[in-house]
Amino acid sequence: MRHILLIFSVFLCALSANAQEYDEYFIDKTLRVDYIFSGGNESQSIALDQLNQLPLWAGRRHNLPEVLRGGNGQIKMMDAQSGKCIYADAFSTLFQEWQTTDEAKTVRKSFENSYLLPYPKSKVVIEVSLRNKHGEYISAIKHTVDPTDILIKKAGLEHVPAYTAIHQGGTIDKCVNVAIIAEGYTADEMKKFREHAAVACQAILAHSPFNTMKEKFNFYAVETVSENSGVSVPRENKWQKTVFGSHFDTFYSDRYLTTTNVKDIHNAIAGIPYAHIIILANTDVYGGGGIFNAYTLTTTGHPNFKPVVVHEFGHSFAGLADEYYYENDTFSDTYPLTVEPWEPNITTLTNFFAKWKNMLLPDTPIPTDIKSAGQYKVGVYEGAGYSSKGIYRPAVDCRMKTNTCKDFCPVCQRAIEQLVKFYTE
Repeated sequence: MRHILLIFSVFLCALSANAQEYDEYFIDKTLRVDYIFSGGNESQSIALDQLNQLPLWAGRRHNLPEVLRGGNGQIKMMDAQSGKCIYADAFSTLFQEWQTTDEAKTVRKSFENSYLLPYPKSKVVIEVSLRNKHGEYISAIKHTVDPTDILIKKAGLEHVPAYTAIHQGGTIDKCVNVAIIAEGYTADEMKKFREHAAVACQAILAHSPFNTMKEKFNFYAVETVSENSGVSVPRENKWQKTVFGSHFDTFYSDRYLTTTNVKDIHNAIAGIPYAHIIILANTDVYGGGGIFNAYTLTTTGHPNFKPVVVHEFGHSFAGLADEYYYENDTFSDTYPLTVEPWEPNITTLTNFFAKWKNMLLPDTPIPTDIKSAGQYKVGVYEGAGYSSKGIYRPAVDCRMKTNTCKDFCPVCQRAIEQLVKFYTE
């Protein structure tokens, strides 16, 4: 009995420490920092665009100065007086993907990016670092923010779109808060959107380990209205007037559906309790995209709507990599074979010890022959991260590999569970 009481006491102390840490440095509002990322394939720079105050904080209140996923970039907030890191987060960007394209070799471009931080009580220093091709995080911008600055714009106090909780696992401060927002739905199509949002939510929560952690999630359907129905398809010269200006053919890839209007997204939902974003596009054309700690964007009219939204949420929420590959590709600029990817579900074997080695049976060969898959539920199978050689995945099939697989592989399931607990416990 004394042992149980001791464990309970330690648990309460941990909760109290988290609460004290948050209350010591922050108030219950959000500091949204908007940046412009620009450059070409060999250069990158970041400029501060706008500071915004949102009316509440819907992000994590635990493990504040830590990151669990490295991401392609990191943002840190330091107390200006002591220099102590008081909050950190990781991210990926469409800009960094674009840098790997042929177009980036001949022209410079700029991309919007916005980050949500707890609102500080005192002056802070914010630093953004970007991961280079060697896996190192290099500082790209560092600036001071005074929370009393009169030029910090107060957003989300008016013109908040209608929204409903389609799944309420708990209170905002104890859950992962996800806004599901409408793209290409007119005012007359909002009933249809709410139905699609419910389907997306149900599809995600039906997969392990989300299905055992429902109490740790809140999903909100946000009725963001477009002038036109549908989304833009440039290859068909079809341009629609939609609230977020999304389009297919991103980087000239037919099925890649994204938007570069990141500020429009955040401005539209500034008064909503959110930390993660799913954008539902009103079209039956197959496609989508998911960017870690940015957004999931997927189409709702295609028969593969449900598996795709789950797959893309695996990218945007959990930082999972694609486990599929193309037979004729032997190398990808996205993943240099001499650097260990930051994503938890693929490896170049450069630092496999930090990945899922502890989940292998003792006699599992590394790499694992696909012909032996029946013996090893978790292995090290070649072909992942778009490359048929040199990059390895943990299972023969997974939700991050194909639309026909019914669930995430064990490694992805563990990674998701770890992240949910990191955010909420």
